[in-house]
Amino acid sequence: MYKYRFLFSCLCLLNISTVFANVRLPAVFADNMVLQQKSRVKIWGTSSENETVRIRTSWDNKKYSVRSGLSWQIMVNTPAAGGPFEIEITGRNKIIFKNVLIGEVWLCSGQSNMEMPVKGFYNSPVLNSNDLLLQSPNSKIRLFRIERKAAAEPQQDVKGTWEEAAPESVSEFSAVAYQFAVLLNKNLSVPVGLIQSAWGGSPIEAWMEDKSFAQLSKENKLTGGATSQKIHHIPSHLFNGMIAPIVGYNIAGALWYQGEQNRYNYQDYSLLQPAMVKSWRSLWNQGAWPFFYVQIAPMHYPENQKHLLPFLREVQLKLEDQIPNSGMAVSIDGGEEHNIHPANKEIISKRLAFLALSKKYGQPALGYSAPKYKSIQISKDTVIVHFSNASMGIASMGKDITQFEIAGKDRKFYKAEARIKGADVLVYSTRVSSPEAVRYAFSDWAIGELYGVNGLPVSSFRSDDW
Repeated sequence: MYKYRFLFSCLCLLNISTVFANVRLPAVFADNMVLQQKSRVKIWGTSSENETVRIRTSWDNKKYSVRSGLSWQIMVNTPAAGGPFEIEITGRNKIIFKNVLIGEVWLCSGQSNMEMPVKGFYNSPVLNSNDLLLQSPNSKIRLFRIERKAAAEPQQDVKGTWEEAAPESVSEFSAVAYQFAVLLNKNLSVPVGLIQSAWGGSPIEAWMEDKSFAQLSKENKLTGGATSQKIHHIPSHLFNGMIAPIVGYNIAGALWYQGEQNRYNYQDYSLLQPAMVKSWRSLWNQGAWPFFYVQIAPMHYPENQKHLLPFLREVQLKLEDQIPNSGMAVSIDGGEEHNIHPANKEIISKRLAFLALSKKYGQPALGYSAPKYKSIQISKDTVIVHFSNASMGIASMGKDITQFEIAGKDRKFYKAEARIKGADVLVYSTRVSSPEAVRYAFSDWAIGELYGVNGLPVSSFRSDDW
């Protein structure tokens, strides 16, 4: 009899705790957060059923309310950049978020080169890391680093806290993302908030919504090869644990540095990345916010993988034309021969910032793209390479041009001489009298030698489809 009374009491307590629950919000809503400026931002949480949840925003003293059905959401209007402000949320209890800024919010995701913190990895430094930490105190830059979590089902919350930029917080934060924020803050004179959601060695499949990946798998013959039973490899598991809980938190755009793990199935990447971006944008329901990504850097890979890398970089290059409102930062001149985590993260941050400042924030004087391979023309023993986006011509920045190869009907490629002529490059080799194809820096390890006059490097490319 006692056992049944005990169970009944527990059930009653459970029901009471459900009926009279406090107002709670996900961790991404907290002191020190940044909300996207000049927009209608969504704030959501849980509370008692049929409870009225009220929100008051200090920047305009406006009040909002909604009748809760255990979960609730309210759309709040934000002003132009500024702060600090407070947000008061009242239900059965009261929550006051303090030191809230209004500015530009960016989601930063991917694998280890996005995750790599300013302090560096073991045996892998970040260039000028101590200088970055010394100069880091800035109350207008806020950082939210999501802790790693893989899950079989979409989660409701993440672990993380909003922190002002300071040596302690910056040291643990993505070097690429942080330096991007510094440039945005300096050039736009507005607060910048970054949300880091990254996991080293993860394939893109793990970051995709289950429905999106399942549909793609059903409709297309994916080769696979990048995933395994490791928890951060399983399709959708990182989306469930590290993206789903923050879906709807208003952002200006997304930065993406990922791809190394998908060298094993580069053929699939042309389908996977557009599907992921389309799915994320649909879930956020904010329109086609900018998606700026990084082309993987060159490095010497094991002999059985060497051939994979240039094809993956080629896929990434073509995706820029397939994904609306996207842009790619080329890193062909930023690799290290024996290190998959190049120390110079600043050049990547700058190139992402050029994209954002030009394409998102309307600063056209900043070039954000280098010339791109367009076509070839054969003139006797010479291949004339034509480029688009080359109105100012091509430059080598004082480097010797050594990365070209040409081939004839036998499809054997030989090292070639090359010289710049205006907006073209002329390529020839004494070993190929009747050339049919040309390749530039088309290998796992290469050092970029062609640039636009704006200093941005030309991606590796090939004219053939062999």
